[in-house]
Amino acid sequence: MAGSETSAAREATPAPPDTVKILIAGGFGVGKTTMVGSVSEIAPLRTEEPLTIAGLGVDDLAGIEQKRATTVAMDFGRITINDQLVLYLFGTPGQQRFWFMWNDLAVGALGAVVLIDVRRPEASFAAVDFFERRKIPFVVAVNGFGGEHPYPAEDIRESLALPENVPVVLCDARRRESSRDVLIALLDLLIASAVD
Repeated sequence: MAGSETSAAREATPAPPDTVKILIAGGFGVGKTTMVGSVSEIAPLRTEEPLTIAGLGVDDLAGIEQKRATTVAMDFGRITINDQLVLYLFGTPGQQRFWFMWNDLAVGALGAVVLIDVRRPEASFAAVDFFERRKIPFVVAVNGFGGEHPYPAEDIRESLALPENVPVVLCDARRRESSRDVLIALLDLLIASAVD
């Protein structure tokens, strides 16, 4: 009788959820840490360190002079979609000297968000190139600092020479709902890619 109880308990135990690894990438100071923190259901793991005098002349702070800390390894957050699906979010470091870590972080990633700051779009060109070369599906999220979006999505698509199948989403990385909408756009893209 004990054996049948154990068997019944195993059958009643739900299967663990599927997990999906998503990267949040982009240049230095575009809001990756902010996005992971705004949408994660857990307190995010952060590897931020204060900017120091050693970074002068190395880190380009033009347009982000108020920045006081930077990610040196990664950010990590989690979102439970339902009982069957959990997203793991990995924010990449933005400074060029840490880009070597992107290759390791990209292993097993199903898709990515490339975060763009329209004040400094060139800071995210390398991220677009990174995912295009590796054929990892991605969406471009345009972070409107101060809630402002001076350029429509189609102008941004044209300036980045993005193909039509790459979604461009205007967002505010500080707002949970806005960051959630970016991730929904990525999930829609991944589902559409799987069907094709």
